[in-house]
Amino acid sequence: MTITNNVTRFLDARKVKYIAHELPAEKLGAVQAALYMHAPLDQVFKTIVITREKKKPVLAVIPGPRVVDLKQLALFLAEKKVHLPTEREAEELTGLQAGGISPLALINKGFQVVIDTAAQGFEQIYISGGQRGMDIQLRVDDLAKLTIARFGWISKEEQISI
Repeated sequence: MTITNNVTRFLDARKVKYIAHELPAEKLGAVQAALYMHAPLDQVFKTIVITREKKKPVLAVIPGPRVVDLKQLALFLAEKKVHLPTEREAEELTGLQAGGISPLALINKGFQVVIDTAAQGFEQIYISGGQRGMDIQLRVDDLAKLTIARFGWISKEEQISI
């Protein structure tokens, strides 16, 4: 059975080629999703909601194993500071559940989208399909065009403390 939702209907209406991947309904991180789909870890991206002063939040689309570099993102956006909201705040800002936040589900909602430059190293990447339990595999160029995204170096390796 093929999953259909607003994101897949939007892509179909624009004749964008994609593959919808069904995942377990519980919240999976990008790394877990990559393992489940047997997809290359660096090609599975996650969408992180970032807040800033007096402007609509930004959607940062970054490789699954990395974290948003808040200083780099602020510099890229010409902002003094940007903030990482709590999961609950991110859900309230987007109207989507964590694990299902997708720039494709938030088109025309006023969110600026910044895709990590690492995505340009791939023809296709995987991103959330706008709900838990679905990832969408599509061309990077299509994602950027549909979301009017800009590319920037906005992520870094996660610092793990032992």
